Amino acid sequence: MTTLYYAPGACSLAPHIVLEWIGKPYEEKRVGYQSPELLAVNPAGAVPVLDDDGFVLTQAGAILHYLARKHPEARLGGGEGLRASAELDRWSSFFTGDLHPSFFPIFMPYRYTKDKSDAAQEAVRDAGRDLVRKRLKSLNDHLEGREWILDGGRSVIDAYAFPMIRWAKGMLPEGIGAYPNLEALHDRIASDEKVKAVLAREAAEN
Repeated sequence: MTTLYYAPGACSLAPHIVLEWIGKPYEEKRVGYQSPELLAVNPAGAVPVLDDDGFVLTQAGAILHYLARKHPEARLGGGEGLRASAELDRWSSFFTGDLHPSFFPIFMPYRYTKDKSDAAQEAVRDAGRDLVRKRLKSLNDHLEGREWILDGGRSVIDAYAFPMIRWAKGMLPEGIGAYPNLEALHDRIASDEKVKAVLAREAAEN
């Protein structure tokens, strides 16, 4: 059995959605950060974790690539061929290495300054918000004239984008109205019935 360890609101939402899109049986386990149950499968204490019949995999990008390759019939790999595979890697790296870390100063400003004053902490958050805006603009520009991030149609990369777009909607004072292509992608994914079901289940457990 495939088991996903997740935390509501985290980037583990991406493989949670992908597992629904694939449509095969799986188990879902909500865990707390640094909880004994999570540490037993990932000593780093982070989600997501995928346990696929004893093969334990961490890191959202790796999990998404694995699921796309294990289930080619779901057509979530973004297309066929070397260049399509490279584009999948490119955008996975963008979310892992560029957009996701841009939120860290907002989530955890204390990591980026030894000054514990409210003003210093807010200055770090402001810097993080500027980074997020820069990354969102890049993605919004890429989405011009597109429904999905990759040329091969809806993919695991769109699922990867979704939780981060949700974070931006909630954490940028102005929301994401300045990025209409990104907002359209968010709404397209959010309207999917399987995505609605995942969001409802995660919310119900809070």
